[in-house]
Amino acid sequence: MINALRRLLNRFEIYRILRAGQWTARGAHRADVWKDVLEEAPVAGLPTTAAIIPSPNPLRTYFDGITRGKGIWKWTHYFDIYHRHFQKFIGREVNIVEIGVYSGGSLGMWKTYFGTGCQVYGIDINEACKAYESDKIKIFIGDQGDRGFWQNFRRAVPVIDILIDDGGHLPEQQIVTLEETLPYLRAGGVYVCEDIHGVHNRFSNYLAGFADRLNACALKGGPGSSATTSALQRAISSIHLYPFVAVIEKSCTPVEELASVKHGTEWQPFL
Repeated sequence: MINALRRLLNRFEIYRILRAGQWTARGAHRADVWKDVLEEAPVAGLPTTAAIIPSPNPLRTYFDGITRGKGIWKWTHYFDIYHRHFQKFIGREVNIVEIGVYSGGSLGMWKTYFGTGCQVYGIDINEACKAYESDKIKIFIGDQGDRGFWQNFRRAVPVIDILIDDGGHLPEQQIVTLEETLPYLRAGGVYVCEDIHGVHNRFSNYLAGFADRLNACALKGGPGSSATTSALQRAISSIHLYPFVAVIEKSCTPVEELASVKHGTEWQPFL
C-alpha cells in the first residue's frame, strides 16, 4: 500500500522536489562535518590542482605585474579557474563580455591574454565607466537585472563566446543574467558567475536545480542502450562549481544521443 502511494505521488513534480530536499539537506550536512579519512599529506605522484594548470599562469602574471594604473580586484584563486576554461580561446577571434567594469583594469587583462582577435564588452551601471572605452573595448551602461537591457544588448552584440558575471552579486541579478545570456552564447562558449558567497545562497539553489536536469534520462530501446537528450543536454556540456564561482560550458556541437555501449565478449551471468 505504501509503495503504491509513493508511485502515485512520484507522478507529481512538487512531491519529487520536496522529497529531493532531504537529500540536499543530507549533502549539506556532510559538507559541514567534512573530514578527510587520511589526514596525512597527499600520496606522492598524484597531481595537485596547481600542477594541472600550466605554470606560470599568464593571467596571474599579468595581475601580479600591476603596481599602478587601472585597478583589478580579484580573488587570486580565480586565475587558475579562468585559465583552465579560457585557454582554448587564446589567439582566436573571441568576444568576451564582463559585467562589472569598476576601475577598468581587467578589461586590458583580457585583451592581453587572448590576443589581437579579442573584442571586449564591458557592462556597468555606473555611467563613469564609459571612460574605459578604447580600441577593442566597448562599454555598455545598464542594469544586469533588467531583462529589457539584455534584449537591447543582444541586438547590439549578437555573438558572445565568454561571459563573466562580476557585477552586482545579488542572486536575483545573477539569475536574470544567466537566463538572458546563456542560451545566446556561441557553441563552445563559457559562462562564469563570480562571487557566489554564503551558504543557502539563492543563486546556488537555482543552479542546483538547473544542474540536476543534466541527469535527465529518457531511455530508448530499454536499459543499457541509449538515451535521447533533452534541449539542455544538447546545449550544455558541463557545469563546474568552485569556491565562490560557477562555470557553465556549452557544447561545441549539439549532442543528440547519450549512448551506453558494451565492448568485450565475457560477462558475468547476472549482467
